[in-house]
Amino acid sequence: MIYAKSPDEIIGMRNACRLAAEVLNAVGKNIAVEITTKELEQIASKKLKVLGVKSAFLGYRGYPGILCISVNEVVIHGIPSRQKLKEGDIVGIDVGVKYNGFYGDTARTFPVGKISADAEKLLNVSEEALYNAIGSCKAGCRVGDISSAIQTTTEKNGFSVVRDFVGHGIGRNLHEDPQIPNYGKAGVGARIPENATLAIEVMINQGDWQVKTLSDKWTVETIDKKLSAHFEHTVLIKKEGAEILTKPE
Repeated sequence: MIYAKSPDEIIGMRNACRLAAEVLNAVGKNIAVEITTKELEQIASKKLKVLGVKSAFLGYRGYPGILCISVNEVVIHGIPSRQKLKEGDIVGIDVGVKYNGFYGDTARTFPVGKISADAEKLLNVSEEALYNAIGSCKAGCRVGDISSAIQTTTEKNGFSVVRDFVGHGIGRNLHEDPQIPNYGKAGVGARIPENATLAIEVMINQGDWQVKTLSDKWTVETIDKKLSAHFEHTVLIKKEGAEILTKPE
């Protein structure tokens, strides 16, 4: 069941999502050659404490990190470690927070120093797909409209969409109905009511769409070891469109 939020719940979502965006910004400003993904997580930890919010990920289904940090061929759920970022890498930072009973979820893939033209195109197309998906949203739209916007943007640019993982509803729980795949047909699927809140999550691969989960049971990477990018915003569905709740101020 897709749950439309009350006015008070929308206020709660705005606050949680604003704070998630602040954490992502704080981490993103510190991405540089030679920094470790664990050091980036420590920056997030300090920011969470300053803001008075909790990580939505730490301990969720046993996840061991505050952030998900995914480098190059890692699609999602990369666990922070002593891995150092190198010139030319791309790094996906996924932030989830819980504040006063509500969740905010957002992600962005950043370049590390100067990256290749192919990697830059992947990031640009991934972000374009996210905003095209958000642009397809309004009260009464269908899940397939969102999914189709992602898939169409991606495939016309020669990339592939991840099929094993999805975007999702969000609110008092980190994951709520509906599931929002990165592929689908416009005009099909459940209708999205006004005042629903969704975490639209774009995961795009440079090569094949197939992925695998590593032995740590969390890290997901591309089968062909080619690059993957991850962009995500939490949005509020309105009559006339979607409001981005995790948009940086």
